[in-house]
Amino acid sequence: MDNCIFCKIARGEVPSKKVYEDADVFAFHDIHPAAPVHFMLVPKLHVGSLADVEDKHRGLLGNMMLLIPRLAKEQGCTDGFRTVINTGHVGGQEVYHLHVHIIGGGERLPAMIPRPR
Repeated sequence: MDNCIFCKIARGEVPSKKVYEDADVFAFHDIHPAAPVHFMLVPKLHVGSLADVEDKHRGLLGNMMLLIPRLAKEQGCTDGFRTVINTGHVGGQEVYHLHVHIIGGGERLPAMIPRPR
C-alpha cells in the first residue's frame, strides 16, 4: 500500500534502524522502545493485521516465527523476550500492517495482564 508507513520502511523510503532484511520480511528498531531491546518484524507483503491472514500466508508466518528467536538473541535477549502482536482497535493496533514486537533485554518485563487475586 502506498501510504502504509511500514510498507515505506520496508521499501527503504522512510529511514529506520534496520535489524534484518530478506526477500520477505524487514526488522527494525521501534522508535519508542518499551525495553532495552525493542524491534519489530514486518512482512514486506502488506497484510493489515493478524485478523487478515489467510492460508496463503502460512509459510510467511511460519518463517517469521522461526526467525524471531534468532534475531532476539542477536539483539541481546539471551534470557528471554516477549512477542506482541496487537490486532485491531480493541487489541491496541496503531499501524495497520501486521507486525510483531520483540521486546526484552535488561530486567524481567512486567506482567502484561494482571493475574486475578
